[in-house]
Amino acid sequence: MEEREDIVTLVDEDGVEQDFEVIMTLEVSEQEYAILLPVGADEDEDAYIFKVVEDEQGEFTLEAIENDEEYDNVVAAYETILDEMDEAEEE
Repeated sequence: MEEREDIVTLVDEDGVEQDFEVIMTLEVSEQEYAILLPVGADEDEDAYIFKVVEDEQGEFTLEAIENDEEYDNVVAAYETILDEMDEAEEE
């Protein structure tokens, strides 16, 4: 797991741009994923999860997770990390 403070701009299907903060990256089953939160959003809002993929030019891009099982595994890993962070704060 790596915490980040990067800002990325994503374009939705309607062509609308929105800035997101990369709040964390994590690795699940040897695949890297990015956890994004809209810039200015409360930490309680739902985060967005994307697969981090390196293209042929060595650039990293974000891709939607199409497989439900893969998505569920990443969500479970992310929730475990959040629970561990909450427990550490309580100590």
